Amino acid sequence: MTTGDVVNLRRYRKCREREDEARRAEENRRLHGRNKSKKQEARLTKDRQDRHLDGHRLDE
Repeated sequence: MTTGDVVNLRRYRKCREREDEARRAEENRRLHGRNKSKKQEARLTKDRQDRHLDGHRLDE
């Protein structure tokens, strides 16, 4: 009769939870994350559009 490897269930559970959290974090980064250059580009585009609209504002 051979015995299998002894497994520390607490360690196994923690390892599995870390992997799940890493997978969830990767998915959130993919769905919601933007890098610094994309944020800056969006901010500059919005500022440019705001200035363009303000320049065409009709005064009453």
